[in-house]
Amino acid sequence: MIDLTLIGIGTGHPDHLTLQGVRALQEADLVLIPMKGEDKEDLAGLRLEMLARHGAQAVQAVFDLPRRDVEDPDYLGAVERWHDAIAQAWAAQIARHLPGGGRVALLVWGDPMLYDSSLRIAARLDTRVRVIPGITAIQALCAAHAMPLNSLASPVVITTGRCLRDHGWPEAAERVVVMLDGACAFRDLPPAGLRIWWGAFLGLPQQILDHGPLAEAGPRIIAARAEARAGHGWIMDCYLLSREG
Repeated sequence: MIDLTLIGIGTGHPDHLTLQGVRALQEADLVLIPMKGEDKEDLAGLRLEMLARHGAQAVQAVFDLPRRDVEDPDYLGAVERWHDAIAQAWAAQIARHLPGGGRVALLVWGDPMLYDSSLRIAARLDTRVRVIPGITAIQALCAAHAMPLNSLASPVVITTGRCLRDHGWPEAAERVVVMLDGACAFRDLPPAGLRIWWGAFLGLPQQILDHGPLAEAGPRIIAARAEARAGHGWIMDCYLLSREG
């Protein structure tokens, strides 16, 4: 039998791993290390650094991650097919390295429960699944800006760049956290009366922060994001929008 543990690792800093996560790594027989392309090799490097920092002795299976067909107009269907392919890739590595069963670990950016598909992919496999929560990008963003997530006695909406672009400002929301936004969807909002707090590479040495009225900070963020992505080959960022007053 295969036991699969999904371990949240925050935004990639080795210290974001919880003590529970460290123990799970040290007990694992196999750690899956997906590669997302040559321009994102340092993502795998951050995972490998965590394993070395915390004394993990497991076999490290480095493999190429299947890519989603971004040209497919059937977005949800394309994602389901992509997840099927990833599950097959996981299964192939597990069968190769642990034919007799054992404990497998997968390091997940952020937390497996928030805008991450590892749990959905794991459900396709014949494994027992355990989840160890991690620091979310939202926690790291608010900590970096030393600010509370919510305004007093008010709810917070968490959404994606795609939803913000397609549907605009969520009804009745005072604060909106936006994730998975590769196109800076905030540029399509009327900026009057909105403030933004943005962060990229949160918690890492290359961390970038900006905040202010959307009309002023928005163009700066767009430029900084493009420059950072060109320099690193990848970027992970998120932001919080709030109605002023």
